[in-house]
Amino acid sequence: MAVCARLCGVGPSRGCRRRQQRRGPAETAAADSEPDTDPEEERIEAGAAVLAGVGGGMCPGPSPSPPRCSLLELPPELLVEIFASLPGTDLPSLAQVCTKFRRILHTDTIWRRRCREEYGVCENLRKLEITGVSCRDVYAKLLHRYRHILGLWQPDIGPYGGLLNVVVDGLFIIGWMYLPPHDPHVNDPMRFKPLFRIHLMERKAATVECMYGHKGPHHGHIQIVKKDEFSTKCNQTDHHRMSGGRQEEFRTWLREEWGRTLEDIFHEHMQELILMKFIYTSQYDPAARPSCADMPAPHSNCLTYRRIYLPPSRPDDLIKPGLFKGTYGSHGLEIVMLSFHGRRARGTKITGDPNIPAGQQTVEIDLRHQIQLPDLENQRNFNELSRIVLEVRERVRQEQQQEGGYEAGEGRGRQGLRESQPSPAQPRAEAPSRGPDGTPAEDGGEPGDAAAVAEQPAQSGQGQPFVLPVGVSSRNEDYPRTCRMCFYGTGLIAGHGFTSPERTPGVFILFDEDRFGFVWLELKSFSLYSRVQATFRNADAPSPQAFDEMLKNIQSLTS
Repeated sequence: MAVCARLCGVGPSRGCRRRQQRRGPAETAAADSEPDTDPEEERIEAGAAVLAGVGGGMCPGPSPSPPRCSLLELPPELLVEIFASLPGTDLPSLAQVCTKFRRILHTDTIWRRRCREEYGVCENLRKLEITGVSCRDVYAKLLHRYRHILGLWQPDIGPYGGLLNVVVDGLFIIGWMYLPPHDPHVNDPMRFKPLFRIHLMERKAATVECMYGHKGPHHGHIQIVKKDEFSTKCNQTDHHRMSGGRQEEFRTWLREEWGRTLEDIFHEHMQELILMKFIYTSQYDPAARPSCADMPAPHSNCLTYRRIYLPPSRPDDLIKPGLFKGTYGSHGLEIVMLSFHGRRARGTKITGDPNIPAGQQTVEIDLRHQIQLPDLENQRNFNELSRIVLEVRERVRQEQQQEGGYEAGEGRGRQGLRESQPSPAQPRAEAPSRGPDGTPAEDGGEPGDAAAVAEQPAQSGQGQPFVLPVGVSSRNEDYPRTCRMCFYGTGLIAGHGFTSPERTPGVFILFDEDRFGFVWLELKSFSLYSRVQATFRNADAPSPQAFDEMLKNIQSLTS
């Protein structure tokens, strides 16, 4: 802005001071009363508000010697083009240079371009003229004001978590809750429903509407607690209730969540898990929570969302990291984030369950220890697969002991295949009382013995036939029958309420770029994962360190 001021002959230049000397007392007082700086949001709105023409023209004063070319000598059409290419956050400061700039920045073309290039608004913003709302109002009071909530978020719903994507959609900002497909159709696309939306109905301020329930949009509230955290609240609770009471609400929720009725679910254990989830998540109904303004702490008793990032990608990654849908036995489908950390890959739960909550790492893959599967006939023998995996685990143990980094958690997994005690709310059924999940481990150490780990045929592009061993259960029998390569890995299993967590051995199977699987040896079960095929804006981590810190933060909330 200092360069603009010198080019225009204003600001600290002598010409501008002479002009001030010729002002009357009232004009001087009014000019001196204007603040030099404001907070960013206030400057955006204040700058937009003063863009109407207020007198003006070229600032008087003697031309410097030698003569300089002034921006003020450029035609207005060219200035509009120049200003439209600047970031919207710089325009209010530019409006303070002189009154000619203020008048030019009153042009809606400039702000229409800023809305399009910075926030992807592709709607015909000229329609706003009917309502008296300008493009600079949309930029300042909607897009810029709520820019901190754009991106991916994990709601704090106890062990269940979730995935919220806040996007600019036309002239709205909408929070979409992303839901896995109905169990066990892991290859189906994600489902999503709106939780809230923000739009500008009039010039005064943006309107927040809650979309929860079945009676249409109604008044809501959003409180931005800090940069990476915000909360929501509904102000019209009657829109969330159904005439049939809790029974109708449960039946509706069940159809949406599972795509079936309770009578269609024959396993008693699964019925109990479903009822438990409905009762628990109902406590987080925004309609049942008090106003954020009435609470002693900024985030107390509000449904809070914490920012999550997509994992950074590197050229040497095994596959592209990202979000995947996975099968988790009686718990149904859950969302997992696959990320790579040197010689390890980790799957972190974005949604979870009472055994292994959201935020915990569901699997960890040791990329140093590739596993050669036996021939197709021997793959059907579970004991043969178990023998191969346990041999690799013993080799990993020895390497860790030699490196001085042997982990107690891995040692506990060696104590035996013991059964956790079921809680009264979760009796024994066809699934164990512990659900699979993964935990972090220290990177480091040299690669495993290359001679001991045979090269997979898949590395030459041939692939290898794959079949699950007899006795290994799978929610989805439609898994690929060819895999690229396999690695040794561990997964976390625990009792109800995340009690007695224990890492146990397993096999990571890479099928293709968009699908992988994991065989849990102790549980004798198989999880199939399929990539979430969606494009997320404003979700990239600013740095690898920021992503690692985010993983630690969401894990610590449930540890």
